[in-house]
Amino acid sequence: MQITEHYRQKIIDGVLAPDSKLPSIAEIAEEWGVATATAAKSIKQLQTEGYVRSSSQGTFVDLGRKLTKGSDRLQMMRVTGSGFRPGERTEILSADLVPAPDHVAAALGVDEGAEVVQRRRSYLDDQGVITISTSWLAGQLVSAAPELLAVEPLPKMTFGLIEERTGRRAVRRRDVVAMLPAPNDISAHLGVETDTPSLTMTNLYWDQHGEPTEYARDFLGPGRELSAEYPID
Repeated sequence: MQITEHYRQKIIDGVLAPDSKLPSIAEIAEEWGVATATAAKSIKQLQTEGYVRSSSQGTFVDLGRKLTKGSDRLQMMRVTGSGFRPGERTEILSADLVPAPDHVAAALGVDEGAEVVQRRRSYLDDQGVITISTSWLAGQLVSAAPELLAVEPLPKMTFGLIEERTGRRAVRRRDVVAMLPAPNDISAHLGVETDTPSLTMTNLYWDQHGEPTEYARDFLGPGRELSAEYPID
C-alpha cells in the first residue's frame, strides 16, 4: 500500500508525467526492501486504478482518455484528497432545486416532483470534454449543506460535504452503463446533435444505513470510453 501510494502521489502531483517509465519490479523491490511479488502487487494496483500501463518494455504512466467515473473520484478523493487526475478540471454548469423526474424520484426514494438538488458539471482535460455529469440529492440536504446550491466547485465534492455535515458515508454503489439519447441541455455541452446516442454511466450511492445519498448520470464526451481492470487472483 505504501509503494502504491508513493507512485500514485508522484503521478497526481505531476512528478511522473504521462509516458514516464517507472522503475522495474526488481528495482522497486530492492529499494523498498520487499519481495518482488509485493512490488508487483503495488504496480498492479496502480494499473487497476488506471494510472499506468504495463508492457514488455516496462511500466509507464498512462492516464489515457478513459472516463473517470464518479466512484473513481470518490476513491481518489479519499486516498489523495483530490477527485481529479492530473490535467483535469471542472466547470459547474448549474446548481438548483428542481422537481424530481420519475427516474430520480425512484432512485432517491422520494415522491415524483419532490424538490431535489440538481448539480451539473463538465469535467474537462486538454483534449476537451470528458463527461457532462449531473447529480441529484434529496432536497432536505440543503439545510445541512447550503453549498450544494452554489455554482462553484465543492472542496470535498458532494461525497465529502455530505459526510462532513451529516455523517452519512457512501459505502455502496450500483453502476449502470447504457446508450442513451443526449437531451438538448446535455448535447449542447458535448458538441453533438440533440438525441445523438451517447455512452452513459449512471451511479446510485447508498450510505452506511442503506439509504440512498446521491444519484448521478454521466454522458461521456465523443471519443471517450469506459474501461475497468480487476485482479482475479
